[in-house]
Amino acid sequence: MTAPLWTAADAVAATGGRATTDWAATGISIDTRTLAPGDLFVALKDARDGHDFVAQALAMGAAAALVSRVPEGVAADAPLLIVADVVAALEALGRAGRARSGARVLAITGSAGKTSTKDMAACALAPQGRVHAAEASLNNHWGVPLTLARMPQDAGFAVLEIGMNHPGEIAPLARLARPHVAMVTTVAAAHMEAFEDVSGIAREKASIFEGLEPGGTAVIPEGLETTPILRAGASGARRIGFGPDAEARLVSATAAGGETRVEAEVAGQRLSFTLASAGEHFARNAIGVLAALHALGADLPGAAAALADWRPFKGRGGVEHFGGLTLLDDSYNANPASLAAGFDTQARLGAGRRVAILGDMLELGPNEAAIHRGIAGWPQLEGIALVHACGPRMRHLMDALPAEKRGIWAETADGLSARAADLAREGDIVLIKGSKSSRVASVVDAIRRARQTPPGPAQG
Repeated sequence: MTAPLWTAADAVAATGGRATTDWAATGISIDTRTLAPGDLFVALKDARDGHDFVAQALAMGAAAALVSRVPEGVAADAPLLIVADVVAALEALGRAGRARSGARVLAITGSAGKTSTKDMAACALAPQGRVHAAEASLNNHWGVPLTLARMPQDAGFAVLEIGMNHPGEIAPLARLARPHVAMVTTVAAAHMEAFEDVSGIAREKASIFEGLEPGGTAVIPEGLETTPILRAGASGARRIGFGPDAEARLVSATAAGGETRVEAEVAGQRLSFTLASAGEHFARNAIGVLAALHALGADLPGAAAALADWRPFKGRGGVEHFGGLTLLDDSYNANPASLAAGFDTQARLGAGRRVAILGDMLELGPNEAAIHRGIAGWPQLEGIALVHACGPRMRHLMDALPAEKRGIWAETADGLSARAADLAREGDIVLIKGSKSSRVASVVDAIRRARQTPPGPAQG
């Protein structure tokens, strides 16, 4: 029998709420579509009010529901934990989950690569103990406490992701997580609508170090214009740099067949390992991961060897071969730094005509038109034969491109999907990239349908 994650008594003690019955939950869910029997259902209010789904959750076998009122259609003696505020109660559960845990905690933030880096760290740690990691991109004001509240008491390691859209979001989440090691992947122009400049983003990213446990370690990317800001933000912590001429550095990265053979030096040890991706940015972040895991107390050679089992999550840089194409699906999100990395990865995927299918990059602030237009002058564009794009922002790029590089432009991703058969030809190496809200990810499925090929395993 699975041991309970939370009993009614423990949850009441953590939140100050009132339990209507004695119950025990083996997990926590915020979505009835993924709820498992025995979960505590948390009635968050987002696009829909979670209270509207409490009756359904209980009928599906939820152990109890965390609510701020007895929902309509739910009996007063149903298993409930009634609190003044559901989000505040979830934070309290997260705080209590962290307090009772003996896990060594790594927290990761950055303008790009957070989720892939988090997944790398969890994969590298897996042979060395029970690892609890954030699911998908649970990195916001409810995602971080949810991850902490889900942490098994016997976890040996925890890997958390912390994101932001506005100033002042990261520090409170970092203090909640209380990491032993905190890592910044990179700092770049993203969420510029909320910041005056990249320096402001760097200061926000550096605030993750405010949550470090006493004696904690900050892992910092070297060689950026904003590196001094990050180092200043970690002035009270032990600091480890990763990047050129840093304590943790990439010696070489050789791409072949959608993989990268990496030689690195970390903490004075020479390491060799293979990543299932041609992206050099993944190799750089892997170096940072190994530096972080060494600071966390993990076995370094074992962690490096285990990285061979890591695979990019869907839409985050995986390479597929189907219908005569090589397709680099990096469609989950985009900003200028991650787009440049995507072009660099595409260039390492062998011989063939290179085609880019791009969706709008969002939250770039008042200069978004100039930023999109400026892509036409990037050196990476010299190797791109044809660009297709969707969205009003990418129209600025299309207008700036030379005529021979202009492919199809559509107002929305649906417009490109409708012409999927015209976007690439056999032998092409195709990059698909855009912000999540651009829905350019749907073009991947449209191309696959047009070529009548089922999904194949990601190879990079």
